[in-house]
Amino acid sequence: MGEEEIPEDSLSPLIQHPLRRTGNLQKAVAHIITGVIGAGVLSLAWSVAQLGWIGGPFIILVFAGTTFVSSNLLSDCYTFSHPQHGNIRCSSLIDAVHFYQGETKKTVCGVLLYASLYGTTTAYIITSATSIRAILKSNCYHKEGHEAPCRYGDTEYMMLFGLVQIIMSFIPDLHNMAWVSIVAAIMSFAYSSIGLGLGITTVIENGRIMGSLTGVPAANISDKLWLVFQAIGDIAFAYPYSVILLEIQDTLESPPPENKTMKKASMIAILITTFFYLCCGCFGYAAFGNQTPGNLLTGFGFYEPYWLIDFANACIVLHLVGGYQIFCQPIYGAVDRWCSKRYPNSGFVNNFYQLKLPWLRSFRLNLFRICFRTAYVISTTGLAILFPYFNQVLGVLGALGFWPLAIYFPVEMYFVQRKIEAWSRKWIVLRTFSFICFLVSLLGLVGSLEGIISEKLS
Repeated sequence: MGEEEIPEDSLSPLIQHPLRRTGNLQKAVAHIITGVIGAGVLSLAWSVAQLGWIGGPFIILVFAGTTFVSSNLLSDCYTFSHPQHGNIRCSSLIDAVHFYQGETKKTVCGVLLYASLYGTTTAYIITSATSIRAILKSNCYHKEGHEAPCRYGDTEYMMLFGLVQIIMSFIPDLHNMAWVSIVAAIMSFAYSSIGLGLGITTVIENGRIMGSLTGVPAANISDKLWLVFQAIGDIAFAYPYSVILLEIQDTLESPPPENKTMKKASMIAILITTFFYLCCGCFGYAAFGNQTPGNLLTGFGFYEPYWLIDFANACIVLHLVGGYQIFCQPIYGAVDRWCSKRYPNSGFVNNFYQLKLPWLRSFRLNLFRICFRTAYVISTTGLAILFPYFNQVLGVLGALGFWPLAIYFPVEMYFVQRKIEAWSRKWIVLRTFSFICFLVSLLGLVGSLEGIISEKLS
C-alpha cells in the first residue's frame, strides 16, 4: 500500500492538519442523530406492521446491533499508518477505502457513496413536501371533517424546500454546522415523542393492542414476501450512518483519541434512536394494526389534536432542513477539494469574496460553490418531483447502501488495519456477518424495486 499515489491533501500528519477541530461527544451525538433519525423513522410503524410483533422488533434490534458493530469497525479506520508519511487522517469513507483497499475499490466506493448521499437528500425532499402537505390536510380535515376531499400537490412544496436548501448550502462545511445539528436533533426528539405519545393515547382509547404475530395479511405468499422485503429495506435505511461517520469523526478534537469519542457517541446515539424506533414503530402498529399508514404522522392515522399534528410535521420539516445538509456537505467538500486541486489557478474556483449584510456577521462567498451547490439542490429537487414514492424510495436507498457501505468496506478495512489472518476465528465471524448482511440487503432491494415498479404501473 505504501507505493500507491497519495493525494496531496491527505499527506498531513495528525499533528499538522490545518483544520482546527472543536467537536466533542455532545456535538458528535447531535450530528449522528440528525443523520439517523430522519425520513426512516416515519415508516417504521408500517414496517413493523408488515413483519408482525415478532419479526418487527427483532429486525429493528438486529439492525441496531449491526450498525453498532460496523460503526466501531469504521471508527478504528480513521487513521492510516503510512510508512513514509506517518499517521494520516481519513476524513471520509472514500479516503479510508483508498488507503486501506486501493484505487479500484475507492472508485467503487465513491460511486456507491455519492449515489447513497444523493439519494438520501432526494428522499428528504420527498419527506419534507409530504409533511408540509400534511399540515394543510390536517387543518382542512379539522375544518371540513375527516371525509372531506382535502387534496394538495407536492411539487410546489418540494420547490420551496429546495429554495431553503440553496440558502443553507452557503454553510461552508460540517465544521460550521454544529448549531444546525443541535436544532435538528431537538426537532427529531420532538416529533418522535409526539408520534409516540399519540400512539400510546390511541392504544389506551382502543382498549386493546392491535396487530398480530405475523403482521398484515396479504392475498398470497408472494405479495406477503414483497412487503416483508420492502419493510426490511425501510428499516435498513433507518439506521446506518457509515456514509458520514468519518466526516463526523474528523470534526472531533483530540485528546481524547477520536475513535474512542466516536465509539461513545455511536453507542449513545444508537441507544437513543433504538428506543425511539421501537416505541414509534411498536406503538404505531399497536394503535392501528393492519391499517397502519406508510407514514405515521402524515398518513392520517391521527387527526386530532390537529394543532399537535401540525407542530409535529413542522418539526419534521425543520429537522430535514438540517438532515439534508448533513448528507450533502460531504459531496460539496469532495467537489470543492477536487476542483481546487484540478484548477489551482482558476479565480472562479478558488477566489473568495467578503460579503457583509446588515445585522449579520460578514461571510465569504465563492462563485463556484454557489453555482455547483445550487445545481445540486435543483437536481435533487427535480428527481424528487419525478419519483415521489415514499416507502419504496426508502427501501431502495437502504438496501443499496446498507451492505457495501455499512458492512463490506468497514469489515475489509478492519482486516487490513488489524492484520487479521485468513480463516482465523475473527476472520470467519466477520466474513459470516458480512455475508448474512449481504443477503438481507439483497432481499430489501428486490422488494423495494418491485414496490416502485408496481406503484409506477398502477
